[in-house]
Amino acid sequence: MLLTVVLRHDQSQDLEQLQGRLDDHDWWHGFPPAGCEIVSWVVAMGLGQVVTLRLPADRLPAVNVELERRAWGAFATDFYPTYDFVPVRERLTRESDARRAVTP
Repeated sequence: MLLTVVLRHDQSQDLEQLQGRLDDHDWWHGFPPAGCEIVSWVVAMGLGQVVTLRLPADRLPAVNVELERRAWGAFATDFYPTYDFVPVRERLTRESDARRAVTP
């Protein structure tokens, strides 16, 4: 499965405070947990960090626990189960093209 995690910065803290908290909780080594692949990790200015992970469904609880353990206090978190829409879009485009070719 894919999981998109939005990490919203705690804006009551400055960058040094945030980095200190993340260091204290071993964020950079502990997240994501083993068995999860980072697909993308971007900064969306005004929003926060947006992380997309690929993981087996049975690793979802581990991701949740690591976020609770390591991210809380530095970030507010939102989770969105996601999937790769590109193959679906390509199929739908082909189907649309086929329908339009048949229609007079």
